[in-house]
Amino acid sequence: MKTLNVIWLMVMACVLNIMPIFGQSESQKNKIIADSHKAKAEFIAADSLMKALFDKSYGYAIFPNVGKGGFGVGGAAGNGVVYEQNQMVGMAKLSQVSIGFQAGGQAYREVIFFESKKALDRFKNSQLEFSADVSAVAVKSGASANAKYAKGVMVLTMQKGGLMYEASVGGQKFKFKPM
Repeated sequence: MKTLNVIWLMVMACVLNIMPIFGQSESQKNKIIADSHKAKAEFIAADSLMKALFDKSYGYAIFPNVGKGGFGVGGAAGNGVVYEQNQMVGMAKLSQVSIGFQAGGQAYREVIFFESKKALDRFKNSQLEFSADVSAVAVKSGASANAKYAKGVMVLTMQKGGLMYEASVGGQKFKFKPM
């Protein structure tokens, strides 16, 4: 059984790291952009206080469709759009590999707010990586009022569907491509 888990981990790592990161067609990019606009509206609809976060943050990255699954070994992936001072500046890829007690699959949205240019530049230089101690706030009415920046970033998520025992953002890595 341990051999199977090691093989599964290696396969997931290869899939998440070898897949073309930005090989989408123009129509796929346009769909991701449209989905990010819809996700932003849904974040604000779920918690009206988030409008101020979108307006006042230095920048943000929206991942409108993140898929996550696993059984002992898991992975997550999603594509998103990056904004600097409310202007679209690029596309991003999220990937995650995890090991531990987990089972199932889920789909969710994720938004990362950047408090400063320095924090956004770390992301744009693909130097932002979430460790196991980073947590995300699940969006519901008023939840963003308690969210705080940690090392210049704040992460909020919104469940779309599925059932999974485990929902951390630890281990996430990002790649950025300017427009």
